[in-house]
Amino acid sequence: MNEYGFKAADATLSSIGLGQVETAYWNLSPAELVEETLDRGEGVLTDNGALAIDTGEFTGRSPKDKYVVYDDITKDSVWWGDVNNKFDAEKFDPLFNRVAAYLTGKEVYVRDAYACADPTYRLNVRVVTEFPWSNLFANNLFLRPTTEEIAAFKPDWHIVCAPGFKASKDIDGTRQHNFAIMNFTKKIILIGGTGYTGEIKKGIFTLLNYILPHEKQVLSMHCSANQGKNGDTAIFFGLSGTGKTTLSADPNRKLIGDDEHGWADNSVFNFEGGCYAKCIDLTKEKEPEIWNAIKFGALVENVEFKEGTRTVDYTNVSKTENTRVAYPINHIDNALEPSAGGPPQNIFFLTADAFGVLPPISKLTTAQAMYHFISGYTAKVAGTEMGITEPQTTFSACFGKAFLPLHPGKYAELLGKKLKANPNINVWLVNTGWTGGAYGVGSRIKLSYTRALITAALEGQLNGVEYGETPFFKLAFPKSCPNVPSEILEPRNTWADKAAFEVQAIDLATKFVKNFEQYASGVTQEILEAAPRVQAVNA
Repeated sequence: MNEYGFKAADATLSSIGLGQVETAYWNLSPAELVEETLDRGEGVLTDNGALAIDTGEFTGRSPKDKYVVYDDITKDSVWWGDVNNKFDAEKFDPLFNRVAAYLTGKEVYVRDAYACADPTYRLNVRVVTEFPWSNLFANNLFLRPTTEEIAAFKPDWHIVCAPGFKASKDIDGTRQHNFAIMNFTKKIILIGGTGYTGEIKKGIFTLLNYILPHEKQVLSMHCSANQGKNGDTAIFFGLSGTGKTTLSADPNRKLIGDDEHGWADNSVFNFEGGCYAKCIDLTKEKEPEIWNAIKFGALVENVEFKEGTRTVDYTNVSKTENTRVAYPINHIDNALEPSAGGPPQNIFFLTADAFGVLPPISKLTTAQAMYHFISGYTAKVAGTEMGITEPQTTFSACFGKAFLPLHPGKYAELLGKKLKANPNINVWLVNTGWTGGAYGVGSRIKLSYTRALITAALEGQLNGVEYGETPFFKLAFPKSCPNVPSEILEPRNTWADKAAFEVQAIDLATKFVKNFEQYASGVTQEILEAAPRVQAVNA
């Protein structure tokens, strides 16, 4: 086997059964990986220097083809079913050996990296990829060791990514030819049949969602985080379309990270060393931080160009609506490095309520925080996804259900434990959706008002004001806020038809209750009692 690049003296691929590859390139620089990609005809440079590639057949994750090996470690701890599919432990080695045989005689690219910016929880990861651009993704998204750290590097886990290998469901026990399999006994994540790079990122996120809460009592979170000038930390949860990226990207606050974090006793820390941002309809005016981060070293996926140019057309969704860019966090001017802050003072749950029921901002009790954390609610409206013509409720447990190997109640209980230990932490439910009526009748809450509400919360301006309480959801909302009209703060009063509001509110509360039935057996009575009440106001 030929080897190039810098590595630890005792580093080897033979230890995991990949000793028969033709050439292994270790820890190549971004420039070298870009050059390799171009030489192989697998990508082109955009006019701003980023590398553009296509991930092939798959332009997004394939949840039904994501597996956890069912063994002594996982059988009684993993939340099986729905998002966690079992893979037969006896079939893993034969499948791995078939992938190894496929890679025999080929070039591979090896990246030594790590996850978790808090050194107490650092996880060393060795990533072996078939393609150089997959390795560039790993360089950008994971934390990057120093030369001295690489010289002494010992991996805790391996990722092997072979997009060109296609499994046989009859031989290998997979659902179809693509797969992403996590093996806690072997400490290997095996990816095949798909070039979508997000499988690499979310594989480690899922792993940390198991290790940190289950073994370390650290709350793993699908959220963004930033730090104020006084060192205060804020956390932002929210599903797609709620404004999480926009609202956490504050020029007056340092970005800790945009997607994956851990909350330990003394820190909130980024799992990653970069960002994997959506590009659909990207403009310099709407998202200047992301726009300016797309330069040499960044990896742009599945985009199209304006005719006759190398200028990306971010409005073109002919390949996918899930166009993406991966870049190291130091491409963001106001990024905090190392990517760790203190425990949070404010936590924001962002929801785009298309039904006009939830207040623009409300302050949650600890029990309500746990309940709404598990619910992970937002609503999708026409134009957000293909086929949606009217508002649809969307619930994703802990704002990241697809990546939870444990029961959502475990994460909520850990959140409650931290909130009870730190009673000065404020948890806010922020509605970035509709007011004065549902979608089609009311209007979208102005972004300037949402920013003002979040600023007021961060600066403590909502601590001493008078609060009211909404019907059904029993949410405490401030009756006044600087730079926000007081009349929009109470949802019911913004509706011309109060009876219609009540009908809509009961309907949404009923959907919350119905959704929560799947989690009821795995949560405490305290959480269950925080559910909305669905009885009519005058009943």
